[in-house]
Amino acid sequence: MIVSARIGAALAISAAVGLLLAGCERPPVDQVQRGYRGVAMGLVYNPRIEAKLSEANQAVPAATPEPEAGGPLAASVYQNVQVLNDLNVAQFTRLMLAMTQWVAPAGQSCTYCHEANLASDDNYHKVVARKMLLMVRDINSQWKTHVGSTGVTCYTCHRGYGVPQYVWYKSPPGGHDGAMLGNLAGQNAPAASVALASLPNDPFSAFLASNPEDIRVISTTALPDGSRKTIKETEWTYGLMMHMSSALGVNCTYCHNSRSFTSWDSSTPQRATAWYGIRMVRDVNNNYLTALTDIFPANRKGPLGDVAKVNCETCHQGVYKPLFGVSMLKDYPELAAHAQMTPTAATQ
Repeated sequence: MIVSARIGAALAISAAVGLLLAGCERPPVDQVQRGYRGVAMGLVYNPRIEAKLSEANQAVPAATPEPEAGGPLAASVYQNVQVLNDLNVAQFTRLMLAMTQWVAPAGQSCTYCHEANLASDDNYHKVVARKMLLMVRDINSQWKTHVGSTGVTCYTCHRGYGVPQYVWYKSPPGGHDGAMLGNLAGQNAPAASVALASLPNDPFSAFLASNPEDIRVISTTALPDGSRKTIKETEWTYGLMMHMSSALGVNCTYCHNSRSFTSWDSSTPQRATAWYGIRMVRDVNNNYLTALTDIFPANRKGPLGDVAKVNCETCHQGVYKPLFGVSMLKDYPELAAHAQMTPTAATQ
């Protein structure tokens, strides 16, 4: 009996230790101090995980040599060139080849977007690509507050996939709709979208789509004139913050001072960059992606009929700067230019 009791106690202790360690990072870990000592502004990194992220985010395709300026414009040689009509033939061809490498699935090449008649708009991929080119140019010229001079290219999100690996759709309502218990709002169903936390797993519809909710949940004034957010709305905010932390591979202290999360004066400069990033993502989702809803076929839409949309992970993919800050835009400056597009029935 005594032996059995001791074995039982040992197993119980082992199980408790196992549960405790299950929520911890396996050593070794590194820490980077982000603020003054004593304010708990430290970022914790695991070198093992960082090595995998580094390998995945630094395999940037080599750029082909940039052609010389001059020569006939592509729009004067090819038919139905609507966006890149400011490029000459050499620049246009070079960018088309790069886009094929960045976006087209293996084995499809130019046929991923084009019919045998290259001028045809019958392939919806081509119509989408046209809109995406406008989007990339807009981001690089109008959202420098977030992307800086590093900028973005098609590869930033696609990484060789026809559809970026990290996108989101609206989630169907779950739980007990219409019943006394109401809608579970995706709670208690841990999802990667909120770093496996037991929080609403679709904070994106609330904050990164049309008619966004107010993210702030902590009052800036004394009651009763301060914040009136519900618990559900507050949990949406925490869900979005968990997503951003996971998407960038950082702690909360990358942007916030843990002494006062709401204080801008004691926050890092990255908080302002993130503030602009949230608004940039909304712009992309509402003015470029959702605008293509009628273009995409049913099999490319989510369960509620909406198109794939972006969030922080679409570009960042686990690191604080996409591709660890490697700029591909410097090799393809034509993606920073802003050309005037000629409207057609396919693009209006």
